[in-house]
Amino acid sequence: MSEENVVYIGNKPVMNYVLAVVTQMNSGASEVVLKARGRAISRAVDVAEIVRNRFITEAGIGNIDISTEEILSNEGSTTNVSAIEIELSKE
Repeated sequence: MSEENVVYIGNKPVMNYVLAVVTQMNSGASEVVLKARGRAISRAVDVAEIVRNRFITEAGIGNIDISTEEILSNEGSTTNVSAIEIELSKE
């Protein structure tokens, strides 16, 4: 899995990420991984579902990995943040 097949989900509108995934799959990538953490997790799920249901209906969901990452805050304390990786692949 090369790094260029990874889409990091942030605070932009959902359709920006959908466009990124569709563009990668149409240019020959057989699988794309969506990575998100914290509040962006629900946006990543939305992106996966919109891609599958509206744009690339033959795309399937592969592995879904969930984890917790420790983030060092400005005050020096650590905070736990949930993270998710959703693998979309063309059948």
